Amino acid sequence: MAREGERSERGGGGDRDRGRGRRDRNEEREQSEIVDKLVAINRVAKVVKGGKNFAFAALVVVGDQKGRIGFGHGKAREVPEAIRKATEEAKKSMVRVPLREGRTLHHDTHGRWGAGKVIMRSAPAGTGVIAGGPMRAVFDVLGIRDVVAKSTGSSNPYNMVRATVDALKHQSSPRQIASKRGLKVQDIIARRTDGSGNAEVA
Repeated sequence: MAREGERSERGGGGDRDRGRGRRDRNEEREQSEIVDKLVAINRVAKVVKGGKNFAFAALVVVGDQKGRIGFGHGKAREVPEAIRKATEEAKKSMVRVPLREGRTLHHDTHGRWGAGKVIMRSAPAGTGVIAGGPMRAVFDVLGIRDVVAKSTGSSNPYNMVRATVDALKHQSSPRQIASKRGLKVQDIIARRTDGSGNAEVA
């Protein structure tokens, strides 16, 4: 009987190990699917008693190109270490954004962070990504293939990235809107004006 108990205990431990192994493999697969882009790298200086200490500040955006996005900021004395810190922070702050047909936005939106202001509009298939600089990097890692976007405020990359992510957080799928209003998804889709018909931002 004691041997059977030992075997059952060993078997339970084996099940736990297998479960842990599966989780580790899933995490590794998710990490391998994540794409990162360096948006900005700046040299910064800290004035101390003996002079100035120079370091590098990096801004990185990451995503799985399937609707998840995150951004991070890292600072270190060496560029690779600053990028690594920014990437790790970005992976911890990832959020999911609902996409229409996996290629564009569900509806037009705008975002703001500090002096940064952005406007984004959904676009028909084949339009491509009409955006510049930091906004394009965000759309690339998010997986958006058709969108028209414009920045009307600060050109500071930190403000632009934060404003873009702020706008994306306001995206709602027809299912989410229907559940909030107590309607059917078909009703929301029927009422929705097709903002993708106009591929220009005034």
